[in-house]
Amino acid sequence: MKTTLQLTTTILSLFASPLAFAAEDHDHDHEKHEEHEDHDDHAKKGPNAGHVIESKSGFNLEVTVDKDRKARVIFLDKDMKPIALGEQSITGLAGERSAPTKLSFTKGKDADANVLIADKALPAGAHVAIILTIKTAPDAKAAVERFEMHLH
Repeated sequence: MKTTLQLTTTILSLFASPLAFAAEDHDHDHEKHEEHEDHDDHAKKGPNAGHVIESKSGFNLEVTVDKDRKARVIFLDKDMKPIALGEQSITGLAGERSAPTKLSFTKGKDADANVLIADKALPAGAHVAIILTIKTAPDAKAAVERFEMHLH
């Protein structure tokens, strides 16, 4: 009887051990997920509540998405105030690497005169990877910025 009890206890502990470790890993992953969410909540927002990029090339810009899912880019000064467009130009890629959407940006008109607007809508999804190639002048070296737009 004692041997049967020991054998049953051993078998149960063998089955329970992986479950205990799985629960521990799950809790750990959940903490990472919460930490990631906190990071997103505290990301720097621009004057239009968009994604702010502080480029190592010495400029700032804000990326927003309009109701047609077209990316809109506004250049910002050091105080995060919009600045007038000059000769800046932007091209980009959005979405999955296997089938990216190529973006060209053109200067808006009237109220959007200082906004560069994408020619195509961003691909479907709540989180879209974007790579922008930015030139602040025709003869300037291109800066490449990679980020993920959170569209929720």
